[in-house]
Amino acid sequence: MDPNEQTEPTLPPAEQMRQRRLAKLASMGTTSSSSSSPSAPKPDEAANPDPSTSTSSTPAEAPKSSPQNEENDRPGQAPSQTPSRKINITPSPAAQAQSANPFSQLGVKSNKTESGNGATADSASSTASKKIHMAKEEKLEDWSDRVLGDIFRVTLDESRTVDSRGVKLTYLPELRSELEQSDEPIKLTASSIDSAILEAARYLPTNKALLDYLLPCWKRVMKATRPSRRPPPEKEEVVNEAKRLCMSNCIFALTMPEYFGRDPNPNHDSLVPYLLRNHENEDGVCLDFFSEAVARIKDDDTIAPIFVDAMVIMSSRVAGMTMNDDYKPYIHSLLTYSRFPALVDALSQHPRFQVTPAAGMTKEDIAVASESQTILGPFFRISPLQTEVTKTYFGSPRTIDPGHIKSSQDALQMTLKTHQADLIGITNSFVRASANARNSTLDWFAFALNSNHKRRALQVKVTDVASDGFMVNITAVLDQLCQPFMDSTFSKIDKIDIEYLRRNPRVDVSDETKLNADQATSEAFYGTKSSGSSNFISEVFFLALAAHHYGLGATNSKLKDLDKDIKYVEKFIKQIEEEMATLQSNPMRLQVARQHYQNAVHSVEKSIALKYAIEGVVLDANMQTLSLQFMRYVSVWLLRVASGMDYKPGKDLKLPLSSNKPEAFSCLPEYALQNIVDNFKFVFRFIPQILMSAVGDEIIALCITFLRSSEYIKNPYLKSSLVTLLFSGTWPIYHLSRGVLGDTLVGSTFANEHLLHALMRFYIECEHSGVSSAFYDKFNIRYEIFQVIKCIWPNSVYKEQLSRESKINRQFFVQFVNLLLNDATYLLDEALTKLVKIHDYQKQLQDATLSPDDREKIRSDLESAEQQCQSWMQLVNDTMGMMKLFTAALRDAFTMPEIVTRLAGMLNYNLESLVGPKRSSLKVEDAKKYHFDPKTLLSDFIDVYINLGSKPSFLEAVAADGRSYKPDNFDTASRLLKTSLHRAPEVIAAWDTLKTKFAETKKELDQAELDLGEVPDEFEDPLMGDLMTDPVILPSHNIVDRSTIVQQLLSNPRDPFTRNPMTIEDVVPADDLRARIEAWKAERIAAAKASVSADKMDTTDG
Repeated sequence: MDPNEQTEPTLPPAEQMRQRRLAKLASMGTTSSSSSSPSAPKPDEAANPDPSTSTSSTPAEAPKSSPQNEENDRPGQAPSQTPSRKINITPSPAAQAQSANPFSQLGVKSNKTESGNGATADSASSTASKKIHMAKEEKLEDWSDRVLGDIFRVTLDESRTVDSRGVKLTYLPELRSELEQSDEPIKLTASSIDSAILEAARYLPTNKALLDYLLPCWKRVMKATRPSRRPPPEKEEVVNEAKRLCMSNCIFALTMPEYFGRDPNPNHDSLVPYLLRNHENEDGVCLDFFSEAVARIKDDDTIAPIFVDAMVIMSSRVAGMTMNDDYKPYIHSLLTYSRFPALVDALSQHPRFQVTPAAGMTKEDIAVASESQTILGPFFRISPLQTEVTKTYFGSPRTIDPGHIKSSQDALQMTLKTHQADLIGITNSFVRASANARNSTLDWFAFALNSNHKRRALQVKVTDVASDGFMVNITAVLDQLCQPFMDSTFSKIDKIDIEYLRRNPRVDVSDETKLNADQATSEAFYGTKSSGSSNFISEVFFLALAAHHYGLGATNSKLKDLDKDIKYVEKFIKQIEEEMATLQSNPMRLQVARQHYQNAVHSVEKSIALKYAIEGVVLDANMQTLSLQFMRYVSVWLLRVASGMDYKPGKDLKLPLSSNKPEAFSCLPEYALQNIVDNFKFVFRFIPQILMSAVGDEIIALCITFLRSSEYIKNPYLKSSLVTLLFSGTWPIYHLSRGVLGDTLVGSTFANEHLLHALMRFYIECEHSGVSSAFYDKFNIRYEIFQVIKCIWPNSVYKEQLSRESKINRQFFVQFVNLLLNDATYLLDEALTKLVKIHDYQKQLQDATLSPDDREKIRSDLESAEQQCQSWMQLVNDTMGMMKLFTAALRDAFTMPEIVTRLAGMLNYNLESLVGPKRSSLKVEDAKKYHFDPKTLLSDFIDVYINLGSKPSFLEAVAADGRSYKPDNFDTASRLLKTSLHRAPEVIAAWDTLKTKFAETKKELDQAELDLGEVPDEFEDPLMGDLMTDPVILPSHNIVDRSTIVQQLLSNPRDPFTRNPMTIEDVVPADDLRARIEAWKAERIAAAKASVSADKMDTTDG
């Protein structure tokens, strides 16, 4: 070290800072990736190197400028309070190295002279027709002075106030003085760049940030590095040195403003305002700046924090913004930032990247922390579902016209698509940047989901959980992360590892209801950890599955709740309006009522605007299509886990599933299946058009499999939702008269084999689902089952299958038909009873003498009866329609002893209601309003009679019905067939023949009863009072007829005497008693015949 440069033992702070800065500059000069090989120095410099100088310029100490010279861009002299110090100007280390070049020392430079101002032009050979004039080439020092002056907007010539473009230049008196003292040319060179930057920065007003000067310099130096033609190496080296030093000073301006004579200033010492400006702006941070800074990160640990801190500040600002605000510069900045893996990795390790629960934070605080207190959260929070934004899109929502609603929703969708595309780009960059960044990002997603389980609670305050917009954006991004492995052939489905949930998973399912396991079983299963590590596909799959449950799924379900709230408040507003009309004479109460009215209107408008906004977001076809694709993958994956087979659409799936349920399947969270059902139901209801290209065989396979093997699913509502899914798939849409699933249900081999049995099985199972509303739920479920069966019935395969079921699986079929009869009996009774009440209420309302209160009460009762009648009558129509189909195809099955008696009794009883003396009580105003068409209903009953009329057992059962069989009813029906129903002649003839057979059979049965006489008590059924034909002994040792106990067990599987559980297999035939009954019957019949013969003989003799 030159002794002349030794500092005092105790250095002032500014000098210590200068020394640290010089050390950094020196290290950067040798390691910067952007520095090219330096060019040869000027000849005069090469001939007179100064070995005592450092590798970069050694600027004078820069004390703070006084206000007097802060505004002075071109001082006439150096400030008096800042004495000029000598600056040793030396070339860069590379320039010193090149001085050893003998050609350089000899000054062998083509086309150059030693003169300071001129240049010679070499003459080349020319032709007579052409002369070549070579322009004088600018000397290197002149070129450097001009170019560096243009780049940094400085000059050493006091008389030169502007450059060639008229831009004002800053005069550098101190640098000129030092150059004069050192007998150097008064020119800007590579070795004086640092001193020039430092002095120019001192003259910058303190109310302006240093980067306001340095960043434009960076843009100009980058432009200089890209000339149209590549310059000579020595010129290229000058520009590269300017680039290196400009970047270094930019970094020091942000990290050590003290060196420039400035106090730290958060408003100035940050990249934030420059990152927010457009890249093309003169003072915006361009990609070149990013690249150069990132290249230095390994050698300078102060660079990454500059960018990271700027992103943290911007994230904090975005946390207070909505989509109405100017948030796009912030998202664009993060997009640019995320293009550089080193910066992304550094940002992912910042303490604010994750939520750090603090002491005193409640669960609710933690739930919303991911949205507002993390780096990525505020960017995901931006959404059109923010309250302030919904008001902007849907002003005056109570009176807004549908066209404006649609256009606003379209605009909303476009804005959200753009924003979500940016979020997806950012997330992709984070997961690809490094292993640390990927893990941190997945941890962030997991925390946001795990802390918001409460979003699916029955009652939850919106302030206690993350917002809908935030969670929907998370779902959309995770769906996109799943796209690479969701191909149409399901080739990567085996990459989804079921063992993920047993390897300390990010997704917390501990408090979730499981598909078919209680809490203890689940804890024991997941308590046994699995070895190995989980792949990225499994991580993203389970995160997306949870996101659909807590995110998009929760938002979808919110629409139904909003509708209820809006209707309730609108009703309240109407009541207030009526009340206000009566309060005109009471100003105080009127004022209170007006306040309540305003509050209610404000509340309902807020809800309506939110509803429209949610519809705009969740009804986006592209987003829901991606969601459906994900659900297809989940469906296939669930079937693979449950069956243990390598199932993919198009491959065989063996049913029923094994009786040994896989524990891994049973312990899955219930939402794994619920997501699929809810998502498809939502799309079927609101945007079914996207289903035509988004539904495959796997959805049908899923529904049939878990209806056929329903023991795999514990939740009865979830199982019934599978029926709803099939039913929704049969709704007509566009050219598909059977819906998007109907044709497949009719023609699929898998459906042909398993669908009908699965539907019948669940028809029986839903009778006793174990929930409080099961009695009413079962009718809705069975209605949907009927609709699916109607859709598939034209395929004769299903008729043959039903016939086979009745023969092979007799008990199963009898149970099914018995429940069908139970439903028909109950529904007809309820519906017809309600019609009678409606008839009475309508008649009462015609009484003009009714008081207002009585009239209002009757109207209220009428409305209630109408609602119930509409529901019951619709179910009646479908039940009777199903009976018509079944009895036409399965005459033998419906006339089995276990069924035929009940069926005949139900038909006779309701025929009496429709054509008997009291049928006039069913006449109501506007019968179609209640789905009641008496002609169609009577016609259905007649068809069922005719379908089964060829079976003797049916004839006997109808005629033996002592309670309801009345020949007059059949005569009336015959007359109505001709006069009102206008049925075909062959139907009328068949009915007339059938009623004759009933009458004849009745006569025969009556005669048989007379022949038998009084039945001994021991031969009578104790429950029914009829003569037993097939007596059996129950476990309670009581004896009843087999048909009686079969009927009893179909409804209630218990011993009717002790109430103990039992099955039909528990009965023992009473053979001895049956033999005695048959002998008694034979004896009585023989006696009757003998008596008849004797009577005939006596008559003859007489």
